[in-house]
Amino acid sequence: MNVKERAANVKLLLMDVDGVMTDGTLWNVPDGQGGFAETKGFDSQDGIALQWLSWNGIKTGVISGRVSPATEIRAKQCKMSYIYQGHIEKIPILEEILADAKVSLDEVGYIGDDLTDVVIFRRVGLAIATHNARPEVKSAAHHITEAKGGQGAVREVVEMILDAQGLWEKILEKYEVH
Repeated sequence: MNVKERAANVKLLLMDVDGVMTDGTLWNVPDGQGGFAETKGFDSQDGIALQWLSWNGIKTGVISGRVSPATEIRAKQCKMSYIYQGHIEKIPILEEILADAKVSLDEVGYIGDDLTDVVIFRRVGLAIATHNARPEVKSAAHHITEAKGGQGAVREVVEMILDAQGLWEKILEKYEVH
């Protein structure tokens, strides 16, 4: 099965956060109380693209090893259905999400960049590595994005899914691009 056929089956798109939705940089900034707060930078075009999936009935979510308030806020802004943080062991979370979403593994797309993502790659219908992913991750993927994480990789994947499902033209028409 080629990548376009795999993308045509996606009903749920899950992803890692650091290195996928962000470039992996973590900023520690003063919190105003003598301590520090961690924050991250997210790509705005990735965000609107995730909302397009939601409009078209495709659920989205994150499974991240790190816990970050910035991730939770961003996931909610992007209308994500599933927000799991603090989980390096991702398979139990994947199984929980599958049971709730009522989709099969071949209907799941997953975007990752690091070794903890490969176990999910081995199970889902569409495994995508970001351009900045580790070489071992890229070799396990069905597709590698041209864009780096935090720099449009998620947008690239969303457009691919929408196009494979015959929905991209509807997005273009909505914004009077044609």
